[in-house]
Amino acid sequence: MFVLELSYTAPLDRVDAVLGEHVAWLDAQYAAGVFIASGRKNPRDGGVILAVGDDRAAIERLAATDPFAVQGVCAYRITEFIATKTSDALAPYRQQL
Repeated sequence: MFVLELSYTAPLDRVDAVLGEHVAWLDAQYAAGVFIASGRKNPRDGGVILAVGDDRAAIERLAATDPFAVQGVCAYRITEFIATKTSDALAPYRQQL
């Protein structure tokens, strides 16, 4: 599992100009089963995405296709972790050491 932390590198007016494309990209990743949660940080200086997958390189390549990244309005920090405990709703994503 991966935590993708987005930090805005441009003013919010530039971020907002790309927001529609970013949301469409998010929707595609939800439909593909890669993303399971996402949202803005508070204060609004970026966002967080919770993603599932076994291949860090694939997640990094995917993040590079985000319109926010393509347009240069955010930077990604990707943290991989092993989800050994989850809520019952996330049980399909539990991992073993």
